[in-house]
Amino acid sequence: MGTHGISNDDLKSILTHLSEHGYAVIEGILSEKEVLHYRGLVEELFERERHQPFEPEDGPALPEDTEMEAYLKDSYQISEAEQARLMRRIRHSRAQNQDTPWPVPPSGVVKNFLHLPTLFDYDQSQRIWNLVNKAPDFGKLIEHPVVLSLARGILGEDCVLADCSATSIGPHTDEGGAWHVDVPLGQLPEPLPDFPLTIQNAWMLDPFTTTNGATQIVPDSHRTRRKPVWGEQQENGKMLTGSPGSVAIWLSNTWHRSGPNATDNPRRAILCYYSRSWIKPFTDYTSIAPEIVQTFSSELRYLLGYSASAPVRG
Repeated sequence: MGTHGISNDDLKSILTHLSEHGYAVIEGILSEKEVLHYRGLVEELFERERHQPFEPEDGPALPEDTEMEAYLKDSYQISEAEQARLMRRIRHSRAQNQDTPWPVPPSGVVKNFLHLPTLFDYDQSQRIWNLVNKAPDFGKLIEHPVVLSLARGILGEDCVLADCSATSIGPHTDEGGAWHVDVPLGQLPEPLPDFPLTIQNAWMLDPFTTTNGATQIVPDSHRTRRKPVWGEQQENGKMLTGSPGSVAIWLSNTWHRSGPNATDNPRRAILCYYSRSWIKPFTDYTSIAPEIVQTFSSELRYLLGYSASAPVRG
């Protein structure tokens, strides 16, 4: 017996390749009908959030805001309008947290604590955060048995969801993203742990090709226990190509980036990011409306952080 047409032997082979080389691609997991459904959902969300981005009230400005603005400008290819929106969100959240400052400079703040761009590549590319709260149907991808069995095989049976988002790499974004490893590895000193803390996967809603922004990885780079130098090019990158409905999976300590998109169309995907149970998740999903959470399976609720977070003791 296997899972969704994949035999147990094949799953073991995929898990071995993922562990040894840091990545895997599985073709044709989703049907054409499922791809069209999920693509339609994200197209609507991308359109809505581009024209009506979430804009909470602003918060008080503090002297350290200048340093944060410089950090955002240096770290991300974002427009002045997107940077200004991010700063309003950061100030708003800071006010909700009693104007409590971080004890380290912006470059040392773990990304879990920061608001990050929804528009990047100077507004040509886009990200939808908190996806399952906005479109609960994406919960089915989070608990998909093929990917979840691989995540558990790497991270343990008690692993949790760290984040679920949609990404669209815009047309003619010819530079591609910067090579990186994922949170929380950026805050750790080298040598990095010799075992993965997190695992990332991309459900392909469009073809992933060598010319349209497919994810690139450096095979076996997780074995170096190092982080790539930010902004430095890599000569031995590999494109993770596949057809819509396929899924690319990589260890988050494998060096990776979004490739350049030289075509006239966006390249869209759903990203599901899993972590060991003792790693702080990237997004807090326990704020999802109770009437929505009640429709989820107990497995999905656990992955989203229910019964997987610290209680108020005493």
